[in-house]
Amino acid sequence: SVVLAASKDGFRMRNLGSSDLIVPDVCLGTMTWGKQNTEEEAHLQLDYAVKERGLKFMDTAEMYPVPTEADTQGRTDRYIGSWLKKSGVPREELILASKVCGYNERINWVREAGAPTRVTKAQVRESVEKSLARLGVEYIDLLQIHWPDRYVSLFGAESYDEANQREENVSFEEQLEAFDELRKEGLVRHFGVSNETSFGVMSFIRAAEAKGLPRIVSIQNSYSLLVRTAYETDLAEVCSSRHTNVGLLAYSPLAGGVLSGKYLTEDVPPGARLNLFPGFMDRYRNSASQDATREYAALAKAHGLTPTQLALAWCRQRWCVTSSIIGATSVEHLKENIDAFQLELSEELLEGIQLIYKRYRDPTINPAPKKEPVKA
Repeated sequence: SVVLAASKDGFRMRNLGSSDLIVPDVCLGTMTWGKQNTEEEAHLQLDYAVKERGLKFMDTAEMYPVPTEADTQGRTDRYIGSWLKKSGVPREELILASKVCGYNERINWVREAGAPTRVTKAQVRESVEKSLARLGVEYIDLLQIHWPDRYVSLFGAESYDEANQREENVSFEEQLEAFDELRKEGLVRHFGVSNETSFGVMSFIRAAEAKGLPRIVSIQNSYSLLVRTAYETDLAEVCSSRHTNVGLLAYSPLAGGVLSGKYLTEDVPPGARLNLFPGFMDRYRNSASQDATREYAALAKAHGLTPTQLALAWCRQRWCVTSSIIGATSVEHLKENIDAFQLELSEELLEGIQLIYKRYRDPTINPAPKKEPVKA
């Protein structure tokens, strides 16, 4: 996407894909609010980001906070909603993005009808109406499908296997028709996908063109120094401005906090996410991912940067990234994250990153096995 100009707050502003929605190059993530963060802490982060730094683009989801469970689901939205009521910030100055659940057989507390969650017209409408009520707003700027309704290989799972395909999928047309109805009613303005593949992006675009339905304008996928190859070698072409013009909202640019380097030490903070929730995002802590993180941290130190600054500034400079979604559990960490988007990495530093990448190509998905001695 083309950079329009820098805002008065120092963010680079861009159109989100083919839409007229203009977003900054950093987005405030919220998924810890309600589990790792209290309502008061969430409000402090919002006050700092929105009022002090001018960052008015935020991303939530109906299933947040994570890890999701019945007792806490929707709490993130309610925290945002309670802040909106007292903040004095006009709704029209904010860009609110949210996400509707894809197919899941285990999440039986989100829908009135129980499990599974699906991307049917009825479920999308139910999701949006409940999200609007929790947030206390009249419309959502960007509604995204959190993960596909059809089977795909997700979150570091094994390679795609057609044996796992399901018989019944909600058609791409029906999903877009659900969006179209909500758009015409003024409840949602733009639509996007998340954790999606090239097949999915192209299928949505073709369905929109064939039926005169709204186009998706964004894709929210994992993208970081540890998770690059799947996007850069495939989706980047599909989503580029010359083709479908779908903007990338990069989530987990710090790989669940791992790229900050905090898990490399013996004295990991007791409140660190991956320690609080054993097994959560384990893919970021395998030995190859740790080795790669250690090298990126050393490179950052050699150039006078923190590991966080290196990872986020790199993400900001990637041509394929429209905006990066940052999440923090304290205002201190949030400040470091936002500040990183004011940095410009040198060519020498970018070359150093590329050398490390050649040794560790996406270690979270395909960690290099240790070589066993060949037996005679």
